[in-house]
Amino acid sequence: MTARIGYLGPPGTFTEMALLRLPEAETCEAVPCPSVDAALARVRAGELDSAVVAIENSVEGGVSATLDGLAAGSPLHLVGEVVVPIRFVLAVRPGTRMEDIRAISTHSHAWAQVRGWMARNLPEAAFVPALSNAAAAADLVGETPVPFQAAVCPQIAADRHGLVPLADDIGDIPDAVTRFVVAARPGALPAPTGADKTTVVLYQRGDRPGGLLELLEQFAARGINLTRLESRPTKESLGSYCFSVDLEGHVEDERVGETLMGLRRICGQVRFLGSYPRADRRPAGIDPDHDDAAYVSARTWLDGLRSRTT
Repeated sequence: MTARIGYLGPPGTFTEMALLRLPEAETCEAVPCPSVDAALARVRAGELDSAVVAIENSVEGGVSATLDGLAAGSPLHLVGEVVVPIRFVLAVRPGTRMEDIRAISTHSHAWAQVRGWMARNLPEAAFVPALSNAAAAADLVGETPVPFQAAVCPQIAADRHGLVPLADDIGDIPDAVTRFVVAARPGALPAPTGADKTTVVLYQRGDRPGGLLELLEQFAARGINLTRLESRPTKESLGSYCFSVDLEGHVEDERVGETLMGLRRICGQVRFLGSYPRADRRPAGIDPDHDDAAYVSARTWLDGLRSRTT
C-alpha cells in the first residue's frame, strides 16, 4: 500500500521541498494540509501514515505550532528529520514592476527573514500574513482579489503558479536553514545509527527554585549534549511551562536510557517523542566515561556487589 505523507500546503512550500528529500518520496502520496495542526491531527486519526512538519529555523528558532502540536494530544513519534536551505524570491504577476508593489504577503517566519531586504528595497510596503509562503503565491493568482501585489516564497512556488521573480535570494541570512521532522503514530523505532537524536518534552512537578537546573543535571551528569532546548507554555496557567528538548543519542544508548530514567524519576511527566537519525549523519561526541561499555561495566560491578547480599 502506498504511504500517505502529509505536509503544510499548498504545493510549493518549503515543507513540500523537505518531503521530496525523503527516501520514500518517489513512491508515497504527498497530501497537502492547511496547517501543521491539521497535518498532525490527520496522522493521529489514521488518515495519514506520517506528516512532515517544520520544527526549527536557524533564524527564528522553534516553530511554535509544531512544538505545541507535539506536546499535546495523543503521542506521536518522530522517525526522521530533513534540513532544507531557505532561499526566497520576490514573486509577482507578469508585468508587475517594483514600483507597483504596495503590500507583500508571506508567512510570518519568512517575513522575519527578509525584513532587512524589505527595509532597503521596499520600505513603504505593508506586510500581509499568509498561512504559508506557497499560499501567498497561490492567492496572488487566484480568482479572488487580494490586497497585495507580491509574495515572498520559494522559487518552486513561483514556478508552479506562473509568477515572475523580481528579485532572487532576498533572505537576510545567506545560510539560513529550516529543520523538518517526520511525525508518525507510535510504532517500531528507527534502529540506532550512531548519529541520532532523541526528542522529549519535560513537565516539572511544580515551579520551584532550581527546577530547571535539576532537569539539566540529568543530561550533564551523563555527558549528553543538547542540540535544542525551548520552553513552551502548558496553557494551564500563567507561568506554567514545559521544556522541549533535542539531545544527541538514541534511546537504546546506555547513557540516554539512564538519562530518561533519571528524568522520569524527577519530572511530573516525560513525553518521549522518538529517536531518529540525524539529517547531517554526524556522530555524537561521547566521552569514554559515558560510552555504552562504561555503563555496562558499572552495572556489572554493581550486580557483583548485590550478588553477595544474603
